[in-house]
Amino acid sequence: MKTKELLKISLRQNAIFIPSEMITNDAKNLSGTTSVLLANVSKLGFTFSESLLHALNNVNPKYKIEVLEVLREVLGTDKNWTPLVKEWNVPTNESVVDHIITFFGNVFQTRNGTTLQCGHIIPDNTFPLERYNGCPFCGTPFEFGKLENIGQGSKLKMLELWSEKDLNDFYISLLQSKTALDATQVDSLKMAMQYLPLPKTEVAMKETLMLVIDLLIENGKENEASQFLKTPTDILRYLWYKNTGMLQIIEPKTIIKRTSKNAQHFHNVLDTSVQARIASQKDLKLKYSRKECLMVANWLNDMDMDVEAMCETMHPKRGMWVRFIRALRLAEYSKRKGFEKLNFLMDVFYNQVYDVWQSKVNSSRLKFDADKTFALLKQRPGLFARSLFSNMLWFGAEETIAHFEEIIDKVPARLVFTLNMYAQNYFDKNIQRSVKPLGGTNKRIGANQLLGLYEDFQLEEMKTKIEELCLLAMKKRFASVPNTNKTIYIDPQLFNIPVSIGDRSETVQDLPVALMGTRFPVEGNEVRLFMQWGKDLPAQHLDMDLSCHIAYEDRSDICSYSRLTTTGCQHSGDIRSIPNKIGTAEYININIDELAKAKAKFVTFTCNAYSNGSITPNLVVGWMNSKHPMKISERTGVAYDPSCVDHQVRVTQNVAKGLVFGVLDVAKREIVWLEMTFGGQVVGGLDFKGVQALLAKLNSKLNIGSLLQLKAEAQGLTITENEIADEVYTAQWAMNPAVVTQLLID
Repeated sequence: MKTKELLKISLRQNAIFIPSEMITNDAKNLSGTTSVLLANVSKLGFTFSESLLHALNNVNPKYKIEVLEVLREVLGTDKNWTPLVKEWNVPTNESVVDHIITFFGNVFQTRNGTTLQCGHIIPDNTFPLERYNGCPFCGTPFEFGKLENIGQGSKLKMLELWSEKDLNDFYISLLQSKTALDATQVDSLKMAMQYLPLPKTEVAMKETLMLVIDLLIENGKENEASQFLKTPTDILRYLWYKNTGMLQIIEPKTIIKRTSKNAQHFHNVLDTSVQARIASQKDLKLKYSRKECLMVANWLNDMDMDVEAMCETMHPKRGMWVRFIRALRLAEYSKRKGFEKLNFLMDVFYNQVYDVWQSKVNSSRLKFDADKTFALLKQRPGLFARSLFSNMLWFGAEETIAHFEEIIDKVPARLVFTLNMYAQNYFDKNIQRSVKPLGGTNKRIGANQLLGLYEDFQLEEMKTKIEELCLLAMKKRFASVPNTNKTIYIDPQLFNIPVSIGDRSETVQDLPVALMGTRFPVEGNEVRLFMQWGKDLPAQHLDMDLSCHIAYEDRSDICSYSRLTTTGCQHSGDIRSIPNKIGTAEYININIDELAKAKAKFVTFTCNAYSNGSITPNLVVGWMNSKHPMKISERTGVAYDPSCVDHQVRVTQNVAKGLVFGVLDVAKREIVWLEMTFGGQVVGGLDFKGVQALLAKLNSKLNIGSLLQLKAEAQGLTITENEIADEVYTAQWAMNPAVVTQLLID
């Protein structure tokens, strides 16, 4: 089990982990088992580097089997990939009329029809039953096939060798990451912490720290964990993480609202939003043992922080703190001997005899007292950075920038880069920005109304000032780091990969990871979307929908369960019930030439939960692409080939109703990987302008190549055209976003 989990971690980084003790000899000739492994892996779309092949040739055959099993598990070769329709690339021409006739045929129990396993009668001259693997009326599958067309991929993905050092370096890089970890990194870190000892290193992010604290407490090291808890907010974050599994402090009302909204249904009879709200409220109830109560009481009592400062920190989440104080019996523990500080904290907090910094800022801002506002903001550089743009519009650009220059060296690098990236969009009067409220779905918001007070040339000057200020600040930071190297190599691919700042992806990437905004070129004329769900679940009604939204210059179109055939797109049929344990699948074929001829601009890939609730956990979505035509099984309609998979993600969070997982730019013939959650049972709930706003946000992001160019310029490094250089930065290096964040010098 241990090596399997560690293999999964390495595979996400385009590598295979082999412990040194597994390599037992130094044979040069390929053994029979190695040749068979290589052949099987190539059918899955992978190949091995020379060093990895040599290492695998000298390991026990059992470990080779384990490598193959992990690859097969991740690619889902043992899952059911059979769609509803056989040879679904040819339309069945089913219509709404067929469904209406079948409905009445079942109500009046017609004799002129065929009775299926599910009990439904399909009247004659409606659906062509010989074309279906299940019931065309209720979407229940009966026949299941295996993967037939494997190894059609036009190129193999190279896997590298990982040693214990590589694995440990990756482990440390996750802990040291200067940006919040996404769902894939969090999952990898949890697996590493389960099987590897915790390295002694500084943890950079509060969210990452919660995972470390949880590990220490599980191992009975509560006192050791207390040294990481610097403020009451840290304690609240940990307690909320244990209760909800969320590393961000999302208000209970937000979670309840989202859960309730996900359970809404088009048909009132099927709407379970009230029951979902009650169940969510029950799930969020707090209950703690005496041991846990004492642990938290000790943490607060021993905290090296002034009581008034502690209360001010607790104030923004006052409602949540009141609930936690009651559940943890802190009022009771505060009366005990030795808990005098906790007693004082309870008294000050409940009587609200403390000042709140944010209220002072808001008050002085409303009074238009610039000196007092900036004096307060300078006390907290991070919050000054976050409110910089609005303050520039409120007080004027020159005065605001002059004050901000004084403290920019204290602002975290990720915020400096964020300012530089988003200034372009913020100061545009006509653009709508993409935002994601804490715990919510992606939304688009209009431009700040204060922009209307300024002329276009003034707004351009503001953009320029921010860009110059931020670039100068980062150059100074790079220049302050001693570097004896003379040359640097920057892989051209790095200019297409954005720096991961502010993206908290909620899906797990089990195959080699890609950052949001990464572009995948389409080699052939066809892109095939796939969705698989229901693995290991009992047979039941569970309706997930794979759809795509096609945007034209003057109109839009969709391909979904309600419109199986449309210009350039063909759906494999709507499955609404899953078979026992093996799951089921849906596909959409996208013909780029046909879409280009029709003058389509973009195709947005989406999946939705039509059933009550959110997208089912462990649902996998992605797309396939190959230079050569991809076959569809004539016998069963299975159209999945792991060797053609470009990208796939696995849903783990249970708060999304709809998910955008990619956008095809028809003219450029490339797919942009992005993740955007939205509310809605069907693709019709997707706001395409919101997708465009998110694309604009991703396009404004600084790419890794430009960041390295900035570093080279500041440190006087010569950029070379080949990998013979003192510093080498390749696409493989960039696959670990946590390592890339080390370039963000604070």
